[in-house]
Amino acid sequence: MKALVTGATGFVGSHLAEALMRRGHQVTALARSERKAEALKALGVRIVPGDLGNREAIARAVEGQDVVYHVAGVIAALNEADFMAANREGTHNVVEAALAAGGPRFVQVSSMAAGGPSPRGQPNRGDEEPRPVTRYGRSKLAAEAVLQASNLPWTIVRPPMVYGPRDREVLKVFRLAQLGLAPVFGDGTQELSAIHGADLSEALIAAAMTPATLHRIYYASHPAVFTSSHFVRTIARVMGRRVAVVRVPLVAGRGLLAVTETAARVARHATILTTDKANEFFQPAWTGDPTPLMRDTGWVPERDLETGLAETWRWYRSEGWI
Repeated sequence: MKALVTGATGFVGSHLAEALMRRGHQVTALARSERKAEALKALGVRIVPGDLGNREAIARAVEGQDVVYHVAGVIAALNEADFMAANREGTHNVVEAALAAGGPRFVQVSSMAAGGPSPRGQPNRGDEEPRPVTRYGRSKLAAEAVLQASNLPWTIVRPPMVYGPRDREVLKVFRLAQLGLAPVFGDGTQELSAIHGADLSEALIAAAMTPATLHRIYYASHPAVFTSSHFVRTIARVMGRRVAVVRVPLVAGRGLLAVTETAARVARHATILTTDKANEFFQPAWTGDPTPLMRDTGWVPERDLETGLAETWRWYRSEGWI
C-alpha cells in the first residue's frame, strides 16, 4: 500500500510513518523541514519538501497514493485567523489535491478539542453536537467540515491527550515533577482520556483498513478515564519521586496564562498557554469513548496510562531529554 503522511516530522506523524514502514508500506511524507525529515528518509520514507500552503508540493505528494493520513496542523497560533489558515485552509489544499488524484482513502487526525468537552462521567463518542471552546478547537472543527463536504472516502479520528517518546508537551510535566511540583488546573478532579503515540498510530492504520469506518467520526483513546491529579501522581510514581500537587484556581490560572500569552505576543512567538486555552483547562472533563472504533476495526490499545508513561520516562532518560 502507498500512504502519504502529512506532518510526518511531528510527534504523532513520525510514530505513524514508522508504524506504516514496519508493515512494509510505501510511505511518502510532506515535510516542511528537510532537516527534520532526515530520520524518516533514513528509514526509506520518500520525502516531498513543502507545507500545507504549497499546492504544487501537495499534489506531488498525493499523486498515486492509496491512503492519505492528514496529520499536519498547528496547535499554537497568534490569533484565530492563523489557526484557520493552517488547519482549515491547509486541510482544504490537501483535500483538493486528493480529489484531483482520484480520491484515495482519507484519514484525518483531528482533535478532541473539535468536539469540545464532555460531561463528567459521559465520554464523547463522536455523534454528539460539537461545541469547541477555543480558537484551536474551532479551527479543527472547520477542517473536519471541509473534509465532510468533499466526495472523498473519509474517516475522522479525534485523539485526546497524546503522549509517548518524542512528545514535548507531557515532557514539561515530567520536568516539573523532577522539581517536586505537580500543578493541576482547578481542583484536580478534571476527568481525562489519553493515548500513547504508538497506540494512536495503530488506531489510525486500523481506521483506514475497513469500510465500516467510512464517513464516521471516532475518538481514539485508552478506555480508562483518570483525573488530572491521578495523571501527575502517576508521572511521579513512574519516576520514583514524591510531588506536591499544586491546585491552580481559575482566577490564578487565567492570570498566569495572561502573562505567558503577553510574553509570547511581545516576542511574536505562538504558545498554547493563552487565556483562550483556559476555556479548555478548567472544563470538568475531556474524555472520549473508543468503543465504536474498537468495535468497527478490532483495534485495541496496548498501553494503559502507567505502562505508557513508564515507557515514555525511560525514553526521555535514554535520549537525555531529562
